[in-house]
This record gives sequence, structure tokens and C-alpha cells, in this order.
Amino acid sequence: MTVEPRKICVVTGSRAEYGLLYWLLKEILADPDLELQLVVTGMHLSPEFGLTWQQIAADGFTIDRKVEMLLSSDTPVGITKAMGLGLIGFADALDDLRPDIVVVLGDRFEIFAAAQAAMNLRLPLAHIHGGELTEGAVDDAIRHALTKLAHLHFTATEVYRQRVIQLGELPERVFNVGAPGLDNIFRLPLLDREAFERAIEFKLAVRNLLVTFHPVTLEAATAADQFCQLLSALDQFEDVHIIFTYSNADADGRIIARLIDEYRARYPERVTAFLSLGSLRYLSAMRHVDAVVGNSSSGLLEAPAFNIPTIDIGDRQRGRLHAASVLHCQPHSFAIKTALEKVWSGELSSTLANLVHPYGTGGASVAIKGILKDAKLTNVLKKRFYDIPFNQLL
Repeated sequence: MTVEPRKICVVTGSRAEYGLLYWLLKEILADPDLELQLVVTGMHLSPEFGLTWQQIAADGFTIDRKVEMLLSSDTPVGITKAMGLGLIGFADALDDLRPDIVVVLGDRFEIFAAAQAAMNLRLPLAHIHGGELTEGAVDDAIRHALTKLAHLHFTATEVYRQRVIQLGELPERVFNVGAPGLDNIFRLPLLDREAFERAIEFKLAVRNLLVTFHPVTLEAATAADQFCQLLSALDQFEDVHIIFTYSNADADGRIIARLIDEYRARYPERVTAFLSLGSLRYLSAMRHVDAVVGNSSSGLLEAPAFNIPTIDIGDRQRGRLHAASVLHCQPHSFAIKTALEKVWSGELSSTLANLVHPYGTGGASVAIKGILKDAKLTNVLKKRFYDIPFNQLL
């Protein structure tokens, strides 16, 4: 009797998230016992964010459904309305596809809409990167809510696995696999300096930085002030060349985009900016810069694998496990300038030479695919709360 391949539906809504999922998509696609279904939404479908669905198609993936949900607004009300549109769109997409498992990653509002639709359609949900903390972002609430909606969990460290169990999830359904984003570093043939310069049409200098800064979504109207503090610090290093990537589709993200455009216009010889570098160019950038600056999770997850420092600004990533190469500082120009001086002072040499990465050394995508393939789905929708005795918590 022929057994039908297990249908695995992966949802992606942003450039960064797709980069983390890339090798998992490849693993699922290559397995004859699995059928990959791919749903694309959010920033991927927006001209404002580079229409990155085209890169997904160019990478050889078939996009089974597109769920339009972004409105022409980055206000909290606009994002809330976008979630409503997403819920409607995902209801139709997932009802048509009827996958055996829906796979989501992270903590963004687009993914939350997909997970809600999966719940109402009684579809098993697998969640990647649960149990983490980002105390400065509304993402925390979304991430933990996704944990409670999900039936299979793939965490990046043992600490996060324990936290998911603490949230009441059954230990046998929570798997510490490491960070899937590290697979890109070890499996992608990254560009050398000359090829990278050609790819971004920008000349590197002796000293270079990669800067990605997102709004702190639990703080009102702070994006402009904090980013201006960062730009003021960068002004103190006139010989440094800077590669900016634009913000996600978060509240106040357009403010940061406007400030990047203005800064680039002031310093066209030493500043460039991109809506989306894609995984190859973004990771190749890390290979050739002196530090990653801003408040993106990539500074904590990927940058340490290149043995370069990260200057993590403000509270957006506060609470996440991090390597010793991550320098935290307040969103004030003097603090940022001081951290930048430390990057080039040589005092981090010993730290970087002996770095231990808390998120593993790759292989997460293979591990996740294997579990998705073999997981028993009988009665998987019948969740029960796993109680930890109080004396273990004291």
C-alpha cells in the first residue's frame, strides 16, 4: 500500500525569518516521504520591503499560497488590522492546503495570525525558537502565546527548552535543536571580500560596520530618538564605512527608514543601505565587517559564529542568552561611542579567540526535519498542561 507523503506547511513573513528557515525548507523538499507546502505573507509581498517573495521563488521553492495582509500603515492600529486580514487569508490558505503539520518560527504578528488559523482548523502546529525573552518588544507576548498554541516545540538552547516546559508543555514534545540560522553559516558558500563588494556595489574601508536597528515596540515614540542617538555616535567615526539594513514592518519602522535615507544622502561615499540583503549577502557582510550594531536578534544568534563583536543597543533583546562577544549598551550616543571604541581597541581579542556560542554549531534544520517526519500525530491536538511540582521551582 502506498503511503502518502506527510504534508509540512511552512509559513514565512519576513526576510530574516526566511533566512532562518532556508535549510529546513531544503531538507523537507529533498525528502521523498515529505511534501513541502510554502505559504508566503507579510513583508515578502510588499514593494516597500523589496518584494522578497521573488527571491524565494528564485531559490527554487514553489510558493503554494500568498496571504496579503500588510496595510499602508506602521501604527499599532494598522498592525492590529493587518493581523485581522491575515487571519482571514490564512483561514482560506490552510483550509485549501490541509497540511499534516504547520511550521512557524519566531514571534512576529504575521505568524501569530497563521497560528490562530491553524488552531481553529484543528491543524497540528510546530513552533521554532520558543522560550526566549526579548523584554523590550511586544514579540515576547506573541512568542509565549505561540508556545501555548503549538504542539511540537524546537528550541535553540536547553535553557529555552526548560522555559517552554515551565509554560506547561509536555517535555517529550519539546526539542533542543540549536539555532537553525547557524546552518546558513556552515552550509552557504559565503562571498569573499571582492565578490561581496561587487554584490552590494559598495567599497569597504579598513573599518566597517553592519547596522540593523528596529523600533522597540513596547516603548511609545522612541524610535526616532534612539536611532538619532546611534547616528550621532556613528558621526564620531568618519573613516568607518557603514552598511544599513532597513527595519522590519514594526510600529514606527518608517521613521527609521527615513532617517537612514537622510544619513545615506549626507555620506554617500561611506554609507549604503538595503531593504533586504538576503541570507548570502547578509552573512557575507558579517564575514567582512568589524562588528554588528543595533538591536537585531542576528547580532546575538549569528554574529558570534563569525567571532566578531555585537553592540546590542537598548532593551529590545534584553533577556536573551548571549555570547561574551555581545556588548550591551544604553541607547545614548556616548554609550554607543564607548562600545564602538572598545571594538577597535583590541581589548576583546582574548574574548573573541575563546568564544563559546550558546546556540550550538549548526545542524538544527536536519534535526527538525527528522522530528517533523517521525512525530506521532495521533491525538497530538489533545494538549494537557504539564505541571512542575512547586518544590522544583523554589
